[in-house]
Amino acid sequence: VQLVESGGGLVQPGGSLRLSCAASGFTFSSSAMSWARQAPGKGLEWVSGIYSDGSTYYADSVKGRFTISRDNAKNTVYLQMNSLKPEDTAVYYCATVSGGLDEYDYWGQGTQVTVSS
Repeated sequence: VQLVESGGGLVQPGGSLRLSCAASGFTFSSSAMSWARQAPGKGLEWVSGIYSDGSTYYADSVKGRFTISRDNAKNTVYLQMNSLKPEDTAVYYCATVSGGLDEYDYWGQGTQVTVSS
């Protein structure tokens, strides 16, 4: 299993970023996927998840601002992040999950998102 995140960077408050996670080594189309993040000095926080049927779920902290999606033809899961806030600053990871959306199996290396003026 390999997961490679990209798309992070520095953005001003109110700005947008789209993260991508390219997956390989497993049957992506039948797998649930999640995004999680870890802010400096804090624990891991589940952000969003998407099941193989396309149903999506979000943490309250990002609901209405973030959108998760998947492209099974490209074996890629995305996280569109709008109206970014300084408290969204974190390393963002994609992960395969089993059972619940916060029951992680495999992780990517993460991508840094910094929201600052």
